[in-house]
Amino acid sequence: MDTPDPNAGGGTLVETVMSAIRQRIAARVLTPGARLPSIRAFAGTMRVSKSTVVEAYERLAAEGTIRSRPGSGFYAAGPLAPLSLAEIGPRLDREVDPLWVSRQSLDASGDMLKPGCGWLPASWMPQAALRRALRGAARTDDATLADYGTPLGLPSLRQLLARRLSAHGVEASPDQIMLTESGTQAIDLLCRFLLEPGDTVLVDDPCYFNFHALLRAHRAKVIGVPMTPSGPDIDLFAQALAEHRPRLYITNSALHNPTGAVLSPVVAHRLLKLADQSGLAIIEDDIFADFEHTPAPRLAAFDGLGRVVQIGSFSKTLSASVRCGFIAAPHDWMEGLIDLKIATTFGGGRLSSELVLTLLKDGSYRKHVEQLRARLSRAMAETAGRLKAMGIVPWIDRTVGMFLWCRLPDGIDAADVARHALAENVVLAPGNAFSLSHTAGRFMRFNVAQCGDERIFKVVEKAMAASRRIAA
Repeated sequence: MDTPDPNAGGGTLVETVMSAIRQRIAARVLTPGARLPSIRAFAGTMRVSKSTVVEAYERLAAEGTIRSRPGSGFYAAGPLAPLSLAEIGPRLDREVDPLWVSRQSLDASGDMLKPGCGWLPASWMPQAALRRALRGAARTDDATLADYGTPLGLPSLRQLLARRLSAHGVEASPDQIMLTESGTQAIDLLCRFLLEPGDTVLVDDPCYFNFHALLRAHRAKVIGVPMTPSGPDIDLFAQALAEHRPRLYITNSALHNPTGAVLSPVVAHRLLKLADQSGLAIIEDDIFADFEHTPAPRLAAFDGLGRVVQIGSFSKTLSASVRCGFIAAPHDWMEGLIDLKIATTFGGGRLSSELVLTLLKDGSYRKHVEQLRARLSRAMAETAGRLKAMGIVPWIDRTVGMFLWCRLPDGIDAADVARHALAENVVLAPGNAFSLSHTAGRFMRFNVAQCGDERIFKVVEKAMAASRRIAA
């Protein structure tokens, strides 16, 4: 966990030390009965005097947060406080908190506009096909309607997924594929399988903000590697491997979230060579695969599912209510993943799997995604044009996918714009919500599928004007 800077303000040095101990307890770094660092050691860590730490420990003991054992030291008191992800890591404004955009978008009322959210509007989904599949599911056998699914998941759907993966160059047998409730659950299971608290994980900077939140929940140390239009900066990636010896790297190879970058074959080969040399495992989140017109390079394809595991989901392209994702992993990982799935969710979502299988088999899904790609391309061009006219410039000019990663004009802070827009019932996604280094304060992610309402651009223009006044 990051050490608070005693020179950062926000209270006296004693209060800063107290806050650091409370954060460690909230993050489960210090559990009930755990011994606190010695006064001398923590004074060095916090860069304060020993008397400051003594005063802080005494105050924490007085309020019951810790206990003193004469001759032994100070210990965390119980009971254990409830986990608070917001307390793990440096405190941020909620507008750049990794959970803020998701909470605002999920809690939004019907009249709220959501160009900052990460999913398609309900009207873009194949509702007629979904209703037809639901009617068919209602006529299925009792076991499908009422029983748990098998731990690996519906065999016929796994067989179909194996064929779909091969179209992207990823060779996986059905027994290397496990169905999950979502892409997020897939990553959570893999983190449980691969990580111990304190392990280091590499992510792209910027990257999908929920990676940050999920890795916090697993008590991982997260290191960001700057993203380029062709993948992570490979020289800095090598440097991070040497300095931090990470256990895991999580990325989107194709249609990167939030930037829209696509991994180049050259970067992919160099990255996999480095991963092999350092024993690095890689999770490739491929949930946007069906938005592509032409498949981009996949790490899992180059690697052959050796140290790369690929995950996918139908939440973005089919339905966020029909929860169905999957993991494609090396053979020798599957037994451990099955045990974890049973321990955490017991059986699989059998009904959701049957619905997805029906839509994949009857051609409904194929026709839907073909129309979706064309619709997204039109929305991408229209939204990019509107934003450029306002001085908001896309980082990459593409006509594929759902997201535009854009630079705001000079002197405008994205978090300020997001605050003003929220007051006008518009949820935006400011750049530092995605950036571990908080170097994306002038960037914003726009979901082009959610930008069809004229009010969005008026509110953004008004919010930028307000941000200029604040800066002045």
